[in-house]
Amino acid sequence: MLHYMKEYFDFRAFFICVLLVIIGLLSIYSATFDINNAANFYRQAIWAALGFILMLVTAFIPLRTLQRLSFAFYFFTLAVLVIVLVVGSTVKGSKSWFGIGGIGGQPSEFAKIATVLAFAAYLARTNVSLSQVKHLIITLCIFAVPMFLILAEPDLGTTIVFFATLLPLLYWAGVSNFILVAILVPILVAVGALFGTAQFIIASVLGASLLYLFRVNRFAVAVAFGIALAVGLSVQIVYEHMHLYQQKRITTFLNPESDPLGAGYNVVQSKIAIGSGGLTGKGFLRGTQTQLNYIPEQWTDFIFCVQGEEFGFLGASLVLCLFGALSLHGLRVATMSKNKFGSLSAIGITGILTAHTIINTGMAMGIMPVIGLPLPFMSYGGSALIANMMMVGLLMNFYANRKEY
Repeated sequence: MLHYMKEYFDFRAFFICVLLVIIGLLSIYSATFDINNAANFYRQAIWAALGFILMLVTAFIPLRTLQRLSFAFYFFTLAVLVIVLVVGSTVKGSKSWFGIGGIGGQPSEFAKIATVLAFAAYLARTNVSLSQVKHLIITLCIFAVPMFLILAEPDLGTTIVFFATLLPLLYWAGVSNFILVAILVPILVAVGALFGTAQFIIASVLGASLLYLFRVNRFAVAVAFGIALAVGLSVQIVYEHMHLYQQKRITTFLNPESDPLGAGYNVVQSKIAIGSGGLTGKGFLRGTQTQLNYIPEQWTDFIFCVQGEEFGFLGASLVLCLFGALSLHGLRVATMSKNKFGSLSAIGITGILTAHTIINTGMAMGIMPVIGLPLPFMSYGGSALIANMMMVGLLMNFYANRKEY
């Protein structure tokens, strides 16, 4: 029995997940115990217990059953996303919440899992290759449909996570570097266009250089660059015809500190909190920014600043190291897995968790736009916590079945 557990039970992913959840619970307790939201800690603890059960259940589902049910799960989440757009609740300007009998949740959290599994299940079929245009279009559509539904809510943050997950999946599935670059360059040029003419020109030159570097043929480079320029110019024209208040929203999104008393307030206060923590922090329950509630709802998207202030640089570094270890372990599972479905799914799950971590901690430190993404396992919220723990359960499943073809 002990030999079986050592060989097939993924202790590394399990214990990293448990540690992150415990640190998250402590951080939520510190951020809420002295104000009217103290009940959030107990709710999060209940969700963590439920997530723990679902994590273990997910870890022991037969791999073939997971693969067989992937598309059913995918279409179910698509149906729920459509229902949310019609009858969902609007929270902070996003119609992304769905409630039944007083219990609510965000279907988009589970749609990320379903999309990765469906993508992997399709590519795991025999005679499916991304070198064929038909199969490439189908796999892109698997991601595009939920992305557009979520963007319609609108939930830009989750949409970005979908895109950030798609790129490593395509790479792992064997798509050529040129196609990956051709997907990235229009985004690069569009962002450059938002910053101004000079940045647009620099982004265009850089994009053209990348396309030429990874060229397949000159015609493909010309088409890809033409599309990128069209996207960039369209963005620039649309931006110039916007009202001033609409332009300000975009400017503040790209640079929150341009509006320190408005949309950028949380970022400014978060940076102050992290900086004031110093090397070792002020101590548990002793963070001044935290306890005086300078950052509204800091137990959600800005939970990392609580850790930075109370546990300091060393504590925040430990948290980042745990996330890094989980990401590296996810890559290891993907590499070890002899099953294509398990390998691709492991990459997708690792991509989701890594994208969330980089963007959220970047938001808290003021080096990423504020797009409302929770920190995995730590930010307050039942849907995200349960979905994250289920993803770890899937990694454990793929680890246990890594030798299965």
